[in-house]
Amino acid sequence: MVNAKPETLAADVTVVDPDVPRTSTEQRAITEVAVGILINAQGQFLLTTRPTGKVYAGYWEFPGGKLEANETVVDALKRELHEEIGIDISNAEIWRNSVIDYPHALVRLHFCKVTQWQGQLQMREGQTFAWQKLPVQVSPVLAGAIPVLQWLAAEAIQ
Repeated sequence: MVNAKPETLAADVTVVDPDVPRTSTEQRAITEVAVGILINAQGQFLLTTRPTGKVYAGYWEFPGGKLEANETVVDALKRELHEEIGIDISNAEIWRNSVIDYPHALVRLHFCKVTQWQGQLQMREGQTFAWQKLPVQVSPVLAGAIPVLQWLAAEAIQ
């Protein structure tokens, strides 16, 4: 069970099938984002809150951030995890992706599994963090995290 209650999700967000062509009135630039699914030795995954001052502040999400020009997904994830939560990763397994249509941006989220890192967690943007298992015990959960929770649940069933 994912345990992401519909009432805790923003009603103005849509998960988009990236393979379905959009009409000309729907055309928006896609923002590419690298996202880390950090999994510890106990099988828990890391969720962090969106910082104050950002869109959806206080919502729980997986850490990561935008790709810069000419940056690979893994390079962006390494940079973002260091900048945001103070850890260094040597590698990440590119796992899945999803496109989410938020009112402020159309984003393609590149989810990467990370099981090894160096350093202690430091919430450098004033976020809160929580190690979670399914069903998650924190809310509200950002819409972009919902597919990941569903994928993790499906993997646990197999």
